[in-house]
Amino acid sequence: MLVEVVQDQAALSERGGAIVAAQVRRKPHSVLGFPTGSTPLGVYERLIDVHRHEGLSFSQVTTFNLDEYVGLPTSHEQSYHHFMWSRLFDHLDVDPARVHTPRGTAEDLEGFCAWYESQITDAGGIDLQILGIGANGHLAFNEPGSSLASRTRVKPLTQKTIHDNARFFEHEDQVPRSAITMGIGTIMDARRLLLLATGVAKADGIKATLEGPITAMVPATIVQLHPHAHVLIDRAAASKLEYRHHDGVAEPV
Repeated sequence: MLVEVVQDQAALSERGGAIVAAQVRRKPHSVLGFPTGSTPLGVYERLIDVHRHEGLSFSQVTTFNLDEYVGLPTSHEQSYHHFMWSRLFDHLDVDPARVHTPRGTAEDLEGFCAWYESQITDAGGIDLQILGIGANGHLAFNEPGSSLASRTRVKPLTQKTIHDNARFFEHEDQVPRSAITMGIGTIMDARRLLLLATGVAKADGIKATLEGPITAMVPATIVQLHPHAHVLIDRAAASKLEYRHHDGVAEPV
């Protein structure tokens, strides 16, 4: 596991974008896993910039998103499908047929989850999975207590997650009560992981993830077992780490 600490969120966005862009340059037909949320937005802006100004093509890239609310149509402004297209895919030369986001309105949700897993397998597996992390160490919608061997499935949202996400809706009762999420096992199948975290609010989660025991109560701790995990964090997110040799570590891109 490579842990790299950079100065701030701007530096993280620049570095993270460079890592993803390098993956696409090395392998133009890469399979990439994408998260939503505020943390990766700067990385996505950097990828758009590289595409527009350096000519990097994403036309052969295949993508899979981590999760989606159950019940929200793709056109809903709070759906993760809408987020990804408005914040990233609409600004790249992606092939829409190669873009995969969980469909929260599927009639057979269990069947859809199995199909989504099969699509990842048929694509050859994910080359680089980008991840955010919750303050409590959750990955995607794999909340504390989730099986570390889990696959793509429907998960009920905790009351805390519903409350936290209410700020994106007019009323808390509009927040979906469940979501489709890649499982921890699915995430760990990726050839490389890039875990991003910024800000002091993520410091406890990062400390537990990097320095604590591997436990389902902090799902992100599973990255300790991945052979090619790159944890990219800013100084604020790293502020509670006791083992501080990480500053300035860099991986060639």
